[in-house]
Amino acid sequence: MEIRTPDGMGDGLFYQPERNGSWPGVFFFTDITGIRTSQRAMAARICSEGYALLMPNLFYRTGMPPLFEPGAKFGDEKFTKRMAELLSPLTPKAIERDADSYVDFLARQYAVKKGPFGAVGLCVSGATVLRMAAARPDQIAAGASFHGGRLYTHAPASPHLLLPRIKARLYFGHAVKDNSMPQEAIDNFNRALQAWGGKYESEVYAGAQHGWTVTDSPAYNPPQAERAFKALMKLFAETLLGAS
Repeated sequence: MEIRTPDGMGDGLFYQPERNGSWPGVFFFTDITGIRTSQRAMAARICSEGYALLMPNLFYRTGMPPLFEPGAKFGDEKFTKRMAELLSPLTPKAIERDADSYVDFLARQYAVKKGPFGAVGLCVSGATVLRMAAARPDQIAAGASFHGGRLYTHAPASPHLLLPRIKARLYFGHAVKDNSMPQEAIDNFNRALQAWGGKYESEVYAGAQHGWTVTDSPAYNPPQAERAFKALMKLFAETLLGAS
């Protein structure tokens, strides 16, 4: 799909169940490697549970999938350089502008029910979920992040500072020994969530390293990935199903 935004023409994929009807709308935001087979499979599985799903290419300002050359490995110099190229245009303000475009696009789709939406993000896009929920608090009723990075920092634009603007119910599944979200940051983030006063869950998945939900990640952990999927479906079912 093409998605017009204030910054240009974005792209992405739209999924709907292979049955007549309209469905609660959700957003799936990929990890840094972008839209590819593993992410498409995850999106399709969510859709099969009865949701209409939009998976935008978060990095459309830089390029269309595939975003990395074949054989690129996390930690390599070329991989790190490419990460910087992808992330540098994705400022907090840019994400908020995109959020408006994505919400409006999904709301216009015939197969999407009127009502609140849900969102899930992996890795770098865990913060995107928070920024979207803050940008459109009346439209985003559920937000989930798995092995999300840099959710709590000391920067003036840290995602945790958006919590007072958010009305959604939130879920966070953290990895162990995650350099992008170490235990100290998780503890600080949990204190911020408690002070926020909204409805949330935040837990560390024992033995699950950064990227554990993704089948093409070296850290893929099938039992914990299945647990994460069930937690996501529970969140969406309790916040979106039956909403109108």
